[in-house]
Amino acid sequence: MHNSEQSVRRFHDVLQPRPKATGIDVQCALQHFALITYAIAPEKFQQIIPERFQLDTILYNGKAHVLMSVVPFIDVDFTSAVYPFPKFTMGQTNYRVYVIDRETGERCVWFIGTTLDSWTIVVPRHLWMLPWHRAKIDFDCEFDAQQNCYRHYHMRTQSDWANAELRLTQSTEDTWQFEGFPDLESFQVYLTHPLAGFYHRRDGKLGSYRVWHDRLNPQPAQLNYAKFDLLERMGLVSFEDQQHPYSVLIEPINHFTIYLPPTVY
Repeated sequence: MHNSEQSVRRFHDVLQPRPKATGIDVQCALQHFALITYAIAPEKFQQIIPERFQLDTILYNGKAHVLMSVVPFIDVDFTSAVYPFPKFTMGQTNYRVYVIDRETGERCVWFIGTTLDSWTIVVPRHLWMLPWHRAKIDFDCEFDAQQNCYRHYHMRTQSDWANAELRLTQSTEDTWQFEGFPDLESFQVYLTHPLAGFYHRRDGKLGSYRVWHDRLNPQPAQLNYAKFDLLERMGLVSFEDQQHPYSVLIEPINHFTIYLPPTVY
């Protein structure tokens, strides 16, 4: 079951004050934050997304499609939101699908998994059983502050679970793509403002965590090359089709609060 008619969405309906951070909540800045989004046939997710969630589809090229984003970034100043604590820097890539929680009606994301370049992965992977996987991630990015765009953006991930390579460029001429949405802001809310993420824990149980951030402001960019092993292996997007994303956006830096520990259902 899915709904292909996207309604009008406004940031003023979803922006909220930051909930107070307590305990082990974390704050971080996400640098070189990119969203490479693919439009995928809904049936490809039948064995992946649990019944509790409805695919939040759009009408694209005359058919219902699900949007899925590959989201690479560097966690910088990753630290406690409450206590003085050392700051960590680490590369990360999330693989997420846009869904609706049938129980609450909330629009959220389903995480297929994450690669993380840090020894600190032991906590999310082993203590909280998150579907996070060890990786070596390298970024080579050049941002032109005067032009407010990236001259080049190159990310490479080596991982047993999900090798990846990505090359982007950006110019002031790049245009927005939001086919299937009533307007640009509705698309931006859909893609950038889900605050809850769900996933299958490594023990098979349903897990969830929440984040907070202000309005994000990623801008259009162009894909030069993409190779996401995970999407090919799962039969979601072939290497050939990965060269033709639905949309590509980049934001040089933004700020998140992550509320922990995750919930187990």
